[in-house]
Amino acid sequence: MNDTRRLFGTDGIRGPANVHPMTGEIAMALGRALTHVARRSHGRKSPRIVIGKDTRLSGYMLETAIASGICSMGGQVLLVGPLPTPGISFITASMRADAGVVISASHNPYGDNGIKLFWSDGFKLPDEVELELEKLIADNSGWAGPAPTGADVGRAVRIDDAVGRYIVELKHTFPRDLTMDGISMVLDCANGAAYKTAPHVFEELGATVEAFGIAPNGININEDCGALHPEKAAQKVLASGAQLGVTLDGDADRVILIDEKGQIVDGDAVMALCASQMIRDRTLASNTVVTTVMSNIGLDRAVERLGGTVVRTQVGDRYVVEEMRKNHYNFGGEQSGHLIFTDHSTTGDGVLAALQILAIMVKEGRSLSELAGGIMERVPQSLQSFKVARRAPLDSLPGVSRVIAQVEKELGKDGRVLVRFSGTEAKARVLVEGPVQEKIDEYCAQIREALIADLM
Repeated sequence: MNDTRRLFGTDGIRGPANVHPMTGEIAMALGRALTHVARRSHGRKSPRIVIGKDTRLSGYMLETAIASGICSMGGQVLLVGPLPTPGISFITASMRADAGVVISASHNPYGDNGIKLFWSDGFKLPDEVELELEKLIADNSGWAGPAPTGADVGRAVRIDDAVGRYIVELKHTFPRDLTMDGISMVLDCANGAAYKTAPHVFEELGATVEAFGIAPNGININEDCGALHPEKAAQKVLASGAQLGVTLDGDADRVILIDEKGQIVDGDAVMALCASQMIRDRTLASNTVVTTVMSNIGLDRAVERLGGTVVRTQVGDRYVVEEMRKNHYNFGGEQSGHLIFTDHSTTGDGVLAALQILAIMVKEGRSLSELAGGIMERVPQSLQSFKVARRAPLDSLPGVSRVIAQVEKELGKDGRVLVRFSGTEAKARVLVEGPVQEKIDEYCAQIREALIADLM
């Protein structure tokens, strides 16, 4: 990530709604700047920009502000309402729009919100374009030119069939010669953006679906449900005898699965399982999986045993996608459940990822626990996330630097340490891997205490 950016983090702009930078003023200015850049880049006098959102109460405020900014620059707004982030990416490319805007804070609590941006090809904007947008927002030198008047003022229209279009697109990613007849599943939509789309997709393919988290009220998104709280779905899987559970986050760009025994199957295990199938089918480009530094080293070892390779990037699904595009890879993801299949989509898609796993289950005639149980041997990992009052370069924090150096010395070649500040929340994350769980838990706690002390 370019450290000179101030508004954009690892996944767009994010923060408490109605507090800088997640204000109507910034949203309107962003709409104006995005329209200006889209016009210059695509050569269209009146750029067409898609706006979608999740189910947060503050989405109304930000949607209206961004649309106002676009219209004030003569742009045309295509409103799709609540729709998963990957659905908005799809609609943007499908409708030949010049850009797409997602109003969502993903897995964050309802009081937060965020803005993610897609280009005309459905891929997220690169760092340099986000930096240019920031400069335009901060610059009051008249770059926008004369304000459009009369018939040149933009307008907003609603795309009423966006949900249906996206459902059809998702169903096309499931093999046409297979059905989900006889599959029973629990589906947790996190009271988020997929509350309409996800149940229809699985049911129309033949599954029996017990869905919950499908009654959003503006303030219950991600609340004790979804991919951040898969334990509720796990209980329902066990109680109902379902064959699997699918849990999505607020904007449905990530998924955490649950097998029929109520066991969590995270992004690393899903990547190993999909890589195994794709290598056998000879569909994994360059036999390579792209993931981030957060993934368990067991994933690397599992893929290598299959004859493949793992390439790692910095944290953020956008950086996984950038690496995939640069080297023509077609599969990657994150431990947190962002799974990207660029043969089908331009960004992480929780429902699409679940469909790929269900296809393997149906094709192989095996349960999820059988498929995922021995796919990878995890190295013990300790991860702690905690709130911090401020951020600072780690090399400027002498206390935690000393502790990290000591831990790395004791671990040697048998483990690793990763300390980073979240790009989407006011949090720090400490990850330690090593051969003994109790010891790495202790190391993780030591680093956390040192970091908190340095930041006081």
